Amino acid sequence: MTHRHPTGPVCSLTFVALLVILSTELPSLGAGIQLRDNGYDGVLVAINPQVAENQSLISNIQEMITEASFYLFNATKRRVFFRNIQILIPATWKANNYSKAVLESYEKANVLVTDWNGAYGDDPFALQYRGCGQEGKYIHFTPAFLLNEKFTAGYGARGRVFVHEWAHLRWGVFDEYNNDKPFYINGQNQIKVTRCSSDITGIFVCEKGPCPQENCIISKLFKEGCVFVYNSTQNATASIMFMQSLSSVVEFCNASTHNQESPNRQNQICSLSSAWDIITASDDFNRSAPLGGTELPPPPTFSLVQAGDKVVCLVLDVSSKMAEADRLLRLQQAAEFFLMQIVEIHTFVGTASFSSKGEIRAPLQQINSRDDRKQLVSHLPTTVSTEAEISVCSGLKKGFQVVEKLNGKAYGAVIILVTSGADEHVGSCLHSVLTSGSTVHSITLGSSAARNLEELARRTGGLKFFIPDQSNSNSMMDAFSRISSGTGDIFQQSIQLESTSENVKPHHQLRNTVLVDNSVGNGTVFLVTWQTSGPPEIVLFDPNGRKYHINSFITNPAFQTASLWIPGTAKPGPWTYILNNTHHSPQALKMTVASRASSSAVPPVTVEAFVDRDTTSFPHPVMIYANVRKGSYPIWNATVTATIEPETGEPVRLKLLDDGAGADIIKDDGIYSRYFFSFAVSGRYSLKVHVSRSPGIHVLAHSALGSRAMYAPGYIANGNIQMNAPIYSVGRKEEQQKWGFSRTSSGGSFSVLGVPAGPHPDVFPPCKITDLEAARAEEEVTLSWTAPGEDFDQGQATSYEIRMSNSLQNIQDDFHNAILVNTSKLNPQQAGTREIFTFSSTFFMNTPEYQLVGETQDSHRIYVAIRAMDRNSLKSVVSNIAQVSLFVPPNSVPVLARDRLILKGVLIVICSIGMICLIIVATHCTLNRKKRADKKENGTKLL
Repeated sequence: MTHRHPTGPVCSLTFVALLVILSTELPSLGAGIQLRDNGYDGVLVAINPQVAENQSLISNIQEMITEASFYLFNATKRRVFFRNIQILIPATWKANNYSKAVLESYEKANVLVTDWNGAYGDDPFALQYRGCGQEGKYIHFTPAFLLNEKFTAGYGARGRVFVHEWAHLRWGVFDEYNNDKPFYINGQNQIKVTRCSSDITGIFVCEKGPCPQENCIISKLFKEGCVFVYNSTQNATASIMFMQSLSSVVEFCNASTHNQESPNRQNQICSLSSAWDIITASDDFNRSAPLGGTELPPPPTFSLVQAGDKVVCLVLDVSSKMAEADRLLRLQQAAEFFLMQIVEIHTFVGTASFSSKGEIRAPLQQINSRDDRKQLVSHLPTTVSTEAEISVCSGLKKGFQVVEKLNGKAYGAVIILVTSGADEHVGSCLHSVLTSGSTVHSITLGSSAARNLEELARRTGGLKFFIPDQSNSNSMMDAFSRISSGTGDIFQQSIQLESTSENVKPHHQLRNTVLVDNSVGNGTVFLVTWQTSGPPEIVLFDPNGRKYHINSFITNPAFQTASLWIPGTAKPGPWTYILNNTHHSPQALKMTVASRASSSAVPPVTVEAFVDRDTTSFPHPVMIYANVRKGSYPIWNATVTATIEPETGEPVRLKLLDDGAGADIIKDDGIYSRYFFSFAVSGRYSLKVHVSRSPGIHVLAHSALGSRAMYAPGYIANGNIQMNAPIYSVGRKEEQQKWGFSRTSSGGSFSVLGVPAGPHPDVFPPCKITDLEAARAEEEVTLSWTAPGEDFDQGQATSYEIRMSNSLQNIQDDFHNAILVNTSKLNPQQAGTREIFTFSSTFFMNTPEYQLVGETQDSHRIYVAIRAMDRNSLKSVVSNIAQVSLFVPPNSVPVLARDRLILKGVLIVICSIGMICLIIVATHCTLNRKKRADKKENGTKLL
C-alpha cells in the first residue's frame, strides 16, 4: 500500500489557489488570445526568418488588422474588436527599434507570414483541424499578398480577408463557396450557383462574353471556359464567409439569409447551420455583450518584438529517484544528443542540477563549434545524489541564475526541466517562474512525478513530456529532439528521421531502413544506444551499398552511446542498419537518426504531432493529430502511425488517416487524425508519431490547402465584364519521389482520469458520420458515407439507422421521429470503408408527410441523416445532414403527381365529350320540336 504525505492535498489546493490568483495578476504571460471588455488581446503575428527585411510589410500588417478591427466590430454587431497585437520580428532583421520578445515565439503565433508558397500561389488561408465551432491552428499569409496590391482586386481589402480567416481560426466556421461544386440544382429544379446568401447576383460568362446558363452547363458540369461573375454592386449584405470582397457584404449569413441548399463546407460540417448561429454560440459571445452607443472602438495598438540571443538552460534532477529504471542513463544519452545535435549553432547553453538543493554545473557557453558542444557534455551529471527529496524550485532558481548572466534578465530564455520526483512545493516559486519571461519545457519521468510540474509548462507556453519507465522506450530521446529554438527557421533546425527501440534477445538483431530524402541530408547523425554491457555489433549500409561498422562510430562508454556523423550531405535513399545483440542476455537497443535541411531553397518535410486536449476523463476519447507538410503544403498518401505509451503496460500503435471521416475533418489537408480510447490505466500517456512514404510517383498538393478567402474571377460593373488576373488554384500534380521519406516526432503527453480498474462494460459508441452525401438519379436516392467502427472509428458497427424528412428542423431536433428508411439489407462494413446505399424516392413521395405538403415549395427537398449502432445498442451521434432535390430531371414531376395529372386530364376530356354530346342532343331535340311545331302550324293554315 502506498502512503501519501498528509499535506499533499492541501499543497495541491494551495497550488490551484495560486493559479487562480496569478491568472488575474498575470493575464498576458503565456495565455494566448484573450477577450476582455470586448477587445482581443494577445494576438501574435510572426514573420518567418526566411522573409526578407521590409518595413512596408510591418506597416501593411498594421493597416490590415486596423481595418479588420472596425470591419469585425460592425460585422459582429458591436461585439468584438482587436485591442492589442504583437508582431514578432525575425532576429535576422537589422533594424533595432524593437522590444525584446518575452514569451513570444514563432511556434506560438496565431498568424504566420511566410513565403514558402513560392510559385504555387499566395492564397491566404486558415488551417482548421477540428470540427464546427472549434478553434483552428493558425492563419497564413505570404509577403506577396501583404505587399502586392494586385491581389485586392480578387480578394477585396486585406482587412476583410483577415476577418474571413479570423472567423475560421477563432470560431470554427467554414467556407460558403465550393470550387469543386460551383453550382447545384435546387428544390425547384433550377440550376443555382453555390453561394450564400442566394441574393447575391451575377451572370454566366463564357470565353467570348455573357452567355445563357444552358450554354455553360453540360451534363451537370461547367463547360470549360465558363465562370459565374458577380455584379460589383449588390444589395445583399451577406456573407463574409462567401465573398468578403463585395463592398455590400458587411455581415455573416444568419438563419434568415443562410442558403441551406448550397453544397459548401459550412453546410456539410456544421449540419446546415449558418455561420452567425455558430459564432453567437461561441464562448466569446457568451461572455460578452454588445457595446452601447454609436462610437467605434479605438484602433489596435501594436507591439513590435524581436527575439534576442537564443538561451537554453538544462535543469536536471539528480536525486536518488533518478537511479531507478535507468533514468539517469537515459537522461545522459538524450542530453548528450541534444547538446551535440539538436541545439542550434550560436545558442547560449548552460546546465544546472538539483536534488534537495540546486547547483550550477556549467555557466552559459555559446555554441560555435563541436568542441563547445563536447565541453557542455562533459558537465552533464554522472552520478545521482543519496537524497530522495527534491526541490524543483531550487533547481529553477539556479537555472534562472545561469540564463540571467547574459543580459541580467531571463526574458526569452528556455528552461528544460527534467525531474522524476514528487515536489508539492512547486507553488512557492510559481510567481517567479511566470514573471521571469522564460519558457519552461517539462520532462517528467515515471508515475511519481508531481502533476503540477506540467502546469509550469502550460502557463509559460512550453511543451510537456512524459517518459515511462520502460527499457525499450526511446521517448526521452524523442522529447529532447522535439524541443527547438522557437524561431521558425526550419532550415536551421534538426529534423528527426528515425526513432526505434526494441528489447533484442541474445544473438538476435534489430534491423530497419530509414529513408533519407533529398530535402534533408546536412548534419546527418546515426545514434545507437544500449542498456547494459558493451555496444552491440553495428552495421550500416548507405544507398550505394557502402558499409559502416562500429569502428566508424564515436563511442561514449560512460553514456553507452555510439554516434556516426555523415560528412557533407548524406546520400538520399534507403539507409539500412543492423544492430546485433552479441551478449547472452536480452538488451534494449535503440537507433535515432536526425538531419538538417539540405538546401535553403526548398523546405523539408516536417511533422508536428499533438492532441486535442491535455487532460480527458474516461470514457471521453483523445483525438490525435499529425500535421505533415512541406513548407505550407500538405503531404498526401503518407503512412502515419502513432505510438502511445502509458505509465504501465504495453504501448498502443494506431494508424492515423487523412480521409475526412471520423476524427479527421477535412480530407487531404495534410492533417492525419484518429480517436484514441484504449486507456489501460489512469495517468500520463506519451505520444510519438512516425511518418513514411515509399519511393514512386505520388499525387501532391499543387497549392496550399485550408479554409481560405474566395478569389473572385471578375465583376460586372456598369454592364461591363472586368475579369481579374487568374491565380494558381488548388489542384494536383504528379511528382516523382525517387527516395520517399521518413520522419518521427514526439507529440508530448496527455493525462487520462477515471479509468476503471479491470474489465469494464462497453462504453464506446461508433463515431459520428461526418461525410454523408446524397444524390438522386431518376427515381432513386443514393447515399454515400465512410463507415464508422464498433468503437468510434475502429472495428465494425452492427447496423445503421437512416431517417429522412422534408423539414430540416424536424430532422435536426426530432431525428427519432423522422421517416425511417428500410435498411434491413444494409450491413455495415469495416471502419474506413466507403458505404453506398440506394433506395427509391417514391417511398418518400407516398408517405403522409409528403402528401400533406406535396404542393408546397419545401416538398421539393428531403433531408437525410444517419447514425450507427454497435452490438451493445450504443448509438453514434446523428450524422451531418445531407439533402437532395426530388425534381432533378428537367421538366419532370414525381410519378404519383404525373399519374394524378393524367387521370385529371382524362376526366376533363371525358367530361368535355359528355358535355358536347349533351349539347348536341339538346340542340337536336330542340330543332325536332321546332320542326314539329312548324308542321302543325302549316297544317292549320292549310285547313
